[in-house]
Amino acid sequence: MLKKIALGLWALAALALPAQAQTAWPPKNVRIIAPFGPGSTPDIVARLIAEQLGKQYPNATFVVENKAGAGGNTGTDAVAKATPDGSTIGVSIGGPLAINTLLFSSLPYDPKKDIAAVTQLITQPSVLAVSNDLGVNSVKDLVALMKANPGKYNFSSIGNGSLSHLAMEAVAIKAGTKLVHIPYKSSPEAVLAVIRNDAQMACLPAISVMSQAKEGKVKALAVSTAERSPYIADLPTLKESGIDVDADAWMGLIAPGGTPKPIVDAINKDVVAIIKMPDVKEKLAKTLMVPVGNTPEQFRARIDSEIDRWGPVIKASDVKVN
Repeated sequence: MLKKIALGLWALAALALPAQAQTAWPPKNVRIIAPFGPGSTPDIVARLIAEQLGKQYPNATFVVENKAGAGGNTGTDAVAKATPDGSTIGVSIGGPLAINTLLFSSLPYDPKKDIAAVTQLITQPSVLAVSNDLGVNSVKDLVALMKANPGKYNFSSIGNGSLSHLAMEAVAIKAGTKLVHIPYKSSPEAVLAVIRNDAQMACLPAISVMSQAKEGKVKALAVSTAERSPYIADLPTLKESGIDVDADAWMGLIAPGGTPKPIVDAINKDVVAIIKMPDVKEKLAKTLMVPVGNTPEQFRARIDSEIDRWGPVIKASDVKVN
C-alpha cells in the first residue's frame, strides 16, 4: 500500500513539473523587441524595463532587440511569431496593434489572435501647433479660419496613416471643413514645415513641438489627450477647446498570442511596478510620457477602442496606405 501511495505521489509530481515549467517567469534569457530604431520612444521604454528587470532578476538576461520597419509592423510581427513561453516580449504602439488593421489590406499577423496584451505602458500627448504666420491664438480662432477657407490650408504629419495624420483629419471633420495633407518622414521635418509655413498646422508628439513653441517658432494651441498633460498643464485639451478629438500616442507591452495567462500575469505584475517607480517616472517625464500600467484585459479593451475610434475617421477621409 505504501509503495502504491509513493508511486501515486511520484506520478502527480511528474505531471505537475511541466505545468510549473510552463508558468515560471522569467526564463534565463528574455528578449524585449522594440519595433523602431535606437533612440525612439519605444526603444527608450524597452531599455528602461530591461534595466529594471535585470536588477530584479540578476540570474536572467534581458536584451533589447530593435526590429524597425513597416511602421512598427515588422517588430510586432516578430513578437507575434515568437515562442509563447515568456522568453520574448515586446513594446508596440497603436498603429501595429490597432490602426494598421484598418489601413493595410493585409498584415502578417492578427493582432487579436497572435498578440497577448500585457499592459498599457504609457500615454503621451500630441500638440496641435500652428504657424506664426497664421495669426491665430486659440483653437476657436483656428476653426473659424479653417471653416471660412475650406481646402486652403495644409497640415503636416509624420506619414500617411500615422496618428498625426488621423488626428488632423479628425479635427477637420469635427470642424466641418477640409484640409490638405502633406506627409513628411519624421517629426522634425513636419515641425520645420510649420515653422516655414509650408504647412500651416500639425498635431505632432509634444516632445517634438514644445521646444519650438517655447522658442516662439510655432504657436501651441492644445493637447490631444483626454485630460491635460501634467507636464504642459497650461495647454487646454482639444475637447476643452470645442473639438471633441482624443488622439493620444500610447505604448504597450505585448507577448506572443497563446502565452499562458500565469506568465502574462507575472510579467504584468513586474512591469507595472517598474513603470511606476519614482526614478522611472522621472525618466519618462523627460519625454513627456505618463505611466499607465493597467491589466491585460484593460489594455485589450484599449486596443479595441482604437479601432472603433479611427475606423470612421479613416472611412470619412478616405485614407489609404496600400
